[in-house]
Amino acid sequence: MARRLRPVGTDFVGTAPVRLVFDGEMSAAPEQVFHALAADVSGWPRWFSAVTSARATDGGAGREIRLRGGTRFEETVLVAREPEVYAYRIDVTNTPGARALAEEWRLAPHGTGTRVRWTFAADGPAPFRLLLGLARPGVGRAFRDAVRSLDRRLATR
Repeated sequence: MARRLRPVGTDFVGTAPVRLVFDGEMSAAPEQVFHALAADVSGWPRWFSAVTSARATDGGAGREIRLRGGTRFEETVLVAREPEVYAYRIDVTNTPGARALAEEWRLAPHGTGTRVRWTFAADGPAPFRLLLGLARPGVGRAFRDAVRSLDRRLATR
C-alpha cells in the first residue's frame, strides 16, 4: 500500500536519523555522470541493477522508480545543479515504516574522473532504522556495483 511521506528538503540529507553514505570513483567526467543521473533517468535500470523501471515526471521535476522486489517511489527532484549535485526526496512509497526519505548524489572532479558520494537519508520508527543499519553492507555493495556499471557504460559512449 502506497503511503505519503513527510516532505523534507535538502537539509534532511545531513540531519536525518539514518544516513547511509557511500563513496566511489569513476573515470568518467562529472558532466557525463551528472547527465546519466539527471537527464537520462530512464537509463537507470541499465546500470543500477536494483532499479527495474525509472521515468522522469513533471518535465524532469519528478521521478517514478520501481525497484526489485516491488518497492515503488514517487519522487520530487530537490536539486539538479550540473555537474555537482543531484538530490531528490521520496514523496510516496510502499516501503513499510518509512516516514521520510531522500537521496543525494554529489559529484566532484577527481583527477580526470569523478568522485561520487551517495547519501541515502531516512527517518522512521526504531525497527525501521535498525533494519536500515543492518542493510548497510548490501546497500553499499549495490552502490559500488552501480558505480562500476555506470562507469563501464559511460566509457563505451
